[in-house]
Amino acid sequence: MRIALFDQYRIGIVDGTSVRDVTDVVDSRWHGTPYVINELIEHFDELEAPLRAALAAAEERPLADVHLLPPVPRPGQVLAAPANYHAHVAEMTDSRYRPTNQQALQSPSRAGFFVKSSGSISGPADPIELPPMPDRAFHHEVELGIVIGKPARGVPAERAADHIFGYLVLLDLTLRTEGEQQEERTMRKSFETFTPIGPFLVTADEVPDPNALDLKLWVNGELRQQANTRDLIVGIGELIAQASGVVTLRPGDVYATGTPEGVGPIEVGDVVRAEIDGLGELTLPVVKRGW
Repeated sequence: MRIALFDQYRIGIVDGTSVRDVTDVVDSRWHGTPYVINELIEHFDELEAPLRAALAAAEERPLADVHLLPPVPRPGQVLAAPANYHAHVAEMTDSRYRPTNQQALQSPSRAGFFVKSSGSISGPADPIELPPMPDRAFHHEVELGIVIGKPARGVPAERAADHIFGYLVLLDLTLRTEGEQQEERTMRKSFETFTPIGPFLVTADEVPDPNALDLKLWVNGELRQQANTRDLIVGIGELIAQASGVVTLRPGDVYATGTPEGVGPIEVGDVVRAEIDGLGELTLPVVKRGW
């Protein structure tokens, strides 16, 4: 299924250019709240049959007539893998990037994960808002996003797929560290709108091999990033194993798997487009945010 969240936190199943509203399969106490999708994910095993029944009877609406929201607007945790493609590791050693953790860049398989604020999540209808910091650079990073479906604690890599609900396109926007300014990575990546996700949450059964997905990113029509998830240094299973050895992963948590080479600056007025095979695309304008 391709699941959308739209309008006033309605749950929709997308088919081509139309969407069918199936919100009523979730307990009404969650209606109108961003947590309605977390409830669907957590109880999907018991809700799938009524959802499919509701889908058959639901009226179609054109996607163009609804306002798409982030598919998972309130994840409990947003985790991210640092420097998880070899070519990106190489470019991050360039002095322009001022890496703050050289050891992690040299040993990405041991780097673990970092945390982004869930408040940085935005959706396919939201612009990327750059704070007014003219002396600083902001960079784009396209990544495959994983959404957890079942609690995972101490899960081995070979069983990680059992705990994945689905996948989505994810951007990890970053305030670059320059000179003597050494802000924590969490802060540099946690400005509002710095984690766009969407356009839909694609369930795992729709993605035969998440380790063989092409991902691309353009800025103003210029192709900046292009890779395949087969090039991940630490694979999806091992990422889940590492993280679940530290903290319990819960339904609705989001994990960003890392970005390939080609990271570069974005500025106010740019348009960023990101695409992953089978998951859709995000096209987002870059605007200036006031304090």
